[in-house]
Amino acid sequence: MDTERDALDAYSRIVTTVAGQVLPSVAALAVRSRRGSGAGSAVTFTDDGFLLTSAHVVAGAGGGTATFSDGAEASFDVVGADHLSDLAVLRVRATGAPPAPLGDADRLRVGQLVVAVGNPMGLAGSVTAGVVSGLGRSLPAHDGRRVRLIDDVIQTDAALNPGNSGGALADSSGRVVGVNTAVAGFGLGLAVPINSTTRMIIGDLISSGRVRRAWLGVAGVPVPLPPAVAERLGQRKGLRVVELVPGSPAHAAGLLLGDVVVSAGRQPVETVQTLQRLMLGTRAIGNPLPITVLRLNALVDVIATPAELG
Repeated sequence: MDTERDALDAYSRIVTTVAGQVLPSVAALAVRSRRGSGAGSAVTFTDDGFLLTSAHVVAGAGGGTATFSDGAEASFDVVGADHLSDLAVLRVRATGAPPAPLGDADRLRVGQLVVAVGNPMGLAGSVTAGVVSGLGRSLPAHDGRRVRLIDDVIQTDAALNPGNSGGALADSSGRVVGVNTAVAGFGLGLAVPINSTTRMIIGDLISSGRVRRAWLGVAGVPVPLPPAVAERLGQRKGLRVVELVPGSPAHAAGLLLGDVVVSAGRQPVETVQTLQRLMLGTRAIGNPLPITVLRLNALVDVIATPAELG
């Protein structure tokens, strides 16, 4: 019993410590847009008033009001939003909120403790805890008639309350490793990771208000390569195609569901992030991209021409 109590005490200490560190940085958003009013959460991540939230929270909005856990209010403007990553950057005109440190979701492991911190209207200071239950997930996102795929999403069992979208997913050290983006079902939460790729996206949103990228229309999950192939290529994993958008550049190039992408642009592909980084910026738009896949135990070369994502 003492061991069980000690474990529960340690768990509680971690959650309460993380909540105390992150909550002052998290704001409740009241959003004004052409669609009417909305609500969500956001997290302060710089000393000069930049906040990070989900793009769908501020879709069509030019601004609104951010209310912090101490009751302070400030107007915010939308600096930029990227619907493919479901990330948006806001800036408040006055704030004393401390910035939350950004971590690295690439260091997360399945089973690791995480804490979801939000500040939804009417539920100020909402904190739930759970574990990472999956990594590298893909989340379909509808944009008009097109279906886009948000890649590399973190799956957790930390319950998300209404209005928690845009709030922080923090590790046991209080570092923000994700932005809560959706509730996919009872007992299931999803978050966009904070990693080297999304840091580039955030930087583009701050500097220019938008992200220019190419688009392939494929989503995958890392899988081990057969030993003979792994030895031949000098890499252990590839990316199995699990989603393929009809009419996309990847579909037109002849990629098939079940293909395992092993290289793109002559770079080894072992994670979703490799493809994401290749799509960022203007150089990839309209330029042929050689892709090698493992299909039925044979290496097959295709050429895709990524289009600009409008």
